[in-house]
Amino acid sequence: MKQKSDMRSLSWDHGVVSINALGGMIGPTVFILPDGRPASPFHIAPWWNEDGRDALVGLIKGLRGEWPCVPFGFPFPAQDYPKRWPAQIEDVSVVTDVHGYGSGVNWTFLDDTIDEIALFVDYPEDHAVQSLERVIRPKPDEPTLEILLTIHMRRASCEPIGLHSCFRLPKNSRRAILEPGIFRIGRTHPSTIEPEAPIFAQDQKFTSLKSVTGRNENMYDASRLPFTENGEDILQLDDIDGTCSLAMLDEGYRVHINWDKEILPSLLLWYSNRGRSAAPWNNRHLCIGIEPICSSFGMSPDMSRAQNPIAEEGTSTCVPLSPNSPLTIRYEIGVSQMRGLL
Repeated sequence: MKQKSDMRSLSWDHGVVSINALGGMIGPTVFILPDGRPASPFHIAPWWNEDGRDALVGLIKGLRGEWPCVPFGFPFPAQDYPKRWPAQIEDVSVVTDVHGYGSGVNWTFLDDTIDEIALFVDYPEDHAVQSLERVIRPKPDEPTLEILLTIHMRRASCEPIGLHSCFRLPKNSRRAILEPGIFRIGRTHPSTIEPEAPIFAQDQKFTSLKSVTGRNENMYDASRLPFTENGEDILQLDDIDGTCSLAMLDEGYRVHINWDKEILPSLLLWYSNRGRSAAPWNNRHLCIGIEPICSSFGMSPDMSRAQNPIAEEGTSTCVPLSPNSPLTIRYEIGVSQMRGLL
């Protein structure tokens, strides 16, 4: 029997997880570390309970935690793209749903069980995607969530996919460390994400997060967060090994995410470092997005389906999908205790 509600919660020996209907987003979640301390790594946007929230639309209204994006992406202003990027694709692309229809609508929960939360969303009849299913299942013997995303198609298509994880950051600068797995190449975005507060130089490559060229030719250690100055930007790590961690130095834990690198070969890093001044952001939004993807920077789905520079260099930017065989992506998010504070 289908049930209607805005949220579900589930507890187990190592924590409590909650799931919101909007976007199927993971909401407030507490993991219990081996020494008994709680760890709450997921981000919740600061406007979640403010007056005027109901006037917000789509995923921004309830931005939090983690959710799937199919198809992943939205057009970026392309007037300053380098020539090697086909900017005309972004100029004419029309996308009605930021990061996919399922990101901004309510999902339907299935019957409660003692060991998992399951929900689904049906897509509009004219969409190549038919529906998404999502299962969040705590691992019984550890502070880890196992998550399953199944994509059902109406017709064959190549779709960019993203697993949009948002983690909170400490207030004090440089007290968190991003620890990505081994990757082949890192890239800065070819355009400008936030004209008021860009961080990184456009369309550059790098091999370590510890040395990324800034917009003013200064070098950033992009692994130490948050930054002191306000900024908003994106990096992409291609052909990564399917792992990434975020170490919270003052709280003494790491949050880990691992996924199937054969399906999602890249990792998008969203640096939301108080860089957006428009409401409801108001220069106060602070989080790091750690997002396994098959996409070109979360640009429009049309760009990710095209022969863009990332695809031309051998990294897939969309996933071939068929109505004959639903695709299931399995991934995990969990925490571990750090043995000493740094």
